[in-house]
Amino acid sequence: MAKEWATLGIDLYVEPTGPGLRRGLTDALREAVRGGRLAPGTRLPSSRALAADLGIARNTVADAYADLVAEGWLTARQGSGTRVAERAPAAPAGRPAPRPRPAAGPAYDLTPGSPDLAAFPRAEWLRAARRALTAAPHDALGYGDPRGRIELRTALAGYLARARGVRADPGRIVVCSGFSHGLSLLGTVLRRRGVRAVSVESYGLDVHWNLLAAAGLRTDPLAFDGLGTRVDALSGVRALLVTPGHQFPMGVPLHPDRRAALVDWARRTGGLVLEDDYDGEFRYDRQPVGALQGLDPERVVYLGTASKSLAPGLRLGWMVLPEALVAEVAEAKGVTGGVLDQLTLAEFLDSGAYDRQVRAARLRYRRRRDQLVAALAERAPSVRATGIAAGLHAVLELPPGTEPSVVRAAAWQGLAVHGLSRFRHERSAAPVRDALVVGYGTPPDHAWTGTLDALCRALP
Repeated sequence: MAKEWATLGIDLYVEPTGPGLRRGLTDALREAVRGGRLAPGTRLPSSRALAADLGIARNTVADAYADLVAEGWLTARQGSGTRVAERAPAAPAGRPAPRPRPAAGPAYDLTPGSPDLAAFPRAEWLRAARRALTAAPHDALGYGDPRGRIELRTALAGYLARARGVRADPGRIVVCSGFSHGLSLLGTVLRRRGVRAVSVESYGLDVHWNLLAAAGLRTDPLAFDGLGTRVDALSGVRALLVTPGHQFPMGVPLHPDRRAALVDWARRTGGLVLEDDYDGEFRYDRQPVGALQGLDPERVVYLGTASKSLAPGLRLGWMVLPEALVAEVAEAKGVTGGVLDQLTLAEFLDSGAYDRQVRAARLRYRRRRDQLVAALAERAPSVRATGIAAGLHAVLELPPGTEPSVVRAAAWQGLAVHGLSRFRHERSAAPVRDALVVGYGTPPDHAWTGTLDALCRALP
């Protein structure tokens, strides 16, 4: 009997009040619906299951349900059970009910930082998930290692060594929930070690600077020129956050001499370089630039994610750490979820599906970049695209003083796009430049032509 009672149906918390069980149950259910605790469409337990849960007669529950169906609070249909009725919200007295309004938003989107989400390989990902779950040992569903599942760390070590030149060992990899999570963990560890400031690039993402600030770290911007971030001014700091492969958003790779100088600085001073390899898979007109971490794994932390190659919503990232940092970062992280997605990504990597996805995306984004450059040459010849040899965005250089008006014109065209000033550190000494940062990877394929037309109409 205990087993039968335990498997009768879904759970519902309700506490009958007032005189009489039927009236008390009816009043409690009505109030739960009226107050919004039971949302429209919510399925209720069968009368048999709820009666068993409450220890009352089944007919009492059935009668209470019938009363509320008659009043319009519930609906009962053969085969779909009893549900909370769909009800329009009551309008204030003397005022008509407001008409629902569609959410406001741009018609076109060129903001950088996201791939074409419509191109996510759903079928391949589902197949990988099924294979991974079928093969997963029972202990994979437990709390596990704070560093992440060994299957994913092993797969990442092989892939990163092969594709990005990272010197990776599974024991030194910590899986995290995206780049921001990893940076937050590193900020916490650095602060505990007595670090007070982190040097950053003159242009970047304020969300990253804010994460470091939240960890108690000051961010000091470095100068920038045609060879990338200048590292000759590094003095009195112990850590640096940099995008050496493809500076965001300027799109310039860090010059080889400066890469060597940066590693020399870290070795000489005991400093730590945080390498953000945010779009390392996407190279078009030049040979791939290997990860800086390969020059010195004990002085460089490599951070990567699946946000550009797959989708940011997966919240999957990784850090390849110096040996001395692994235990501290793992302790700061603790045990977090996402085990099934970790196992799926491991299978995705091992099966070759990840490589296929990256190659297909690389071709698609290169076509878009070429179409963007061709459209500018034809319809806005005074605007030059830079930083286009790699990545998912381009910098469109504008005539001096025109950035604000072009951003406004884009908004009038229903186009979301950011000016370069949005990415400039507030304490940067770099000269102010007028430009747009165009994320050509963001629009879905069906919207790309319309998005490109809207951009060209907004340009001078």
